[in-house]
Amino acid sequence: MNHIALPPLTRLHALHCANCSTVYSPFELQGVSACCQQPLVADYKLRRPLSREEGINLADHSMWRYGALLPLLDEANKVTLGEGFTPLLALPRLAARYDLSALLLKDEGQNPTGSFKARGLSMAISKAKELGVEGCIIPTAGNAGVAMAAYCARGGLSATVVMPRHTPEAFKEECYWYGASVELVDGLINDCAARVRQLNAKGELLDISTLKEPYRLEGKKTMGYELAEQLGWELPDVLLYPAGGGTGLIGIWKAFQEMQALGWLAPDAKLPRMVAVQAENCCPLLETYLGHQPNCLSYNGRPTLANGLAVPRPLGEALMLQVLQESCGTVVAISEEEMLAGMRELGRHEGLFVAPEGAAVWMAARRLLAQGWLHPSERILLLNTGSAQKYLSNVAGRAWE
Repeated sequence: MNHIALPPLTRLHALHCANCSTVYSPFELQGVSACCQQPLVADYKLRRPLSREEGINLADHSMWRYGALLPLLDEANKVTLGEGFTPLLALPRLAARYDLSALLLKDEGQNPTGSFKARGLSMAISKAKELGVEGCIIPTAGNAGVAMAAYCARGGLSATVVMPRHTPEAFKEECYWYGASVELVDGLINDCAARVRQLNAKGELLDISTLKEPYRLEGKKTMGYELAEQLGWELPDVLLYPAGGGTGLIGIWKAFQEMQALGWLAPDAKLPRMVAVQAENCCPLLETYLGHQPNCLSYNGRPTLANGLAVPRPLGEALMLQVLQESCGTVVAISEEEMLAGMRELGRHEGLFVAPEGAAVWMAARRLLAQGWLHPSERILLLNTGSAQKYLSNVAGRAWE
């Protein structure tokens, strides 16, 4: 492991177990907590007040503009492809069609590697490099594997990607082009995770699975900082997010809470109600939320057009439920046909070719509007997590159904 010389004003303070709050060192290589086998979460301690002007590097047009509140200790270890600072788009035609006051979409499909996974993997691979890691392994539904392969190539680390055999070819091909070792597994991402444990039984590679190391979460939280900055530090009323592993949902909420603590938001600022959107084919969070099961540990899902939502047993389930409780949010599950309808509507009315996950978010908003849970006067923000280009083998020929 590399020795790290700590900068004098680092704000990274500690890691804590998400379950019992036991404290761990952030200056050593960590996975899940030894105490509870649960995610570790990064904490920051301010040694002096930090204003928005001091905390944001306006010259940096990437997620790294918030570096003062990120865990990297040495700029020399940054592994970046220019991720983050994606556009926040108004959707005026759909807003008019549904009589909405304000409908916005943050388009994460414009990241390097075509999805929001670029944020988390840029951060995780940067920290892996900083901590002396030479190779990484990941179970993936598609986009995370592509991003890990790209950032490992950029950082000079080896990459092993394990994905379902039914994953669209575009994801597999991109991993090959980045030089990753790719193994295909029959089943969903939980089956891939089991194979990762076999392949990495000796612990020679760093497991970059969702929430099994602390730093993908820190990359994903930058979406929250960006949203606040792009909206002039006034957050939306409701934020809808496609939740498979849930890192982004947890990370955005973490960012909002950090900004509250920093005083970057108005003292009376109301945080958004957070909506977790899942696929009907794989909705473990919804089943737990509704009390149909104690937790997701024995849930079995099915494949879905939205590959990123095919996560039957998310390690971060408890953290996602905490976000929903704290924000007075809810969970919605969307059918395959609804996803296709959402893709058509966003394409034809707004010129956006969004991933099925992004379409699911829009259709969840429509359903919540019809149910009265959302009000047309509220400012509604949708998160599109990726481009539909890689999903063409899933959706080809279905534009006119």
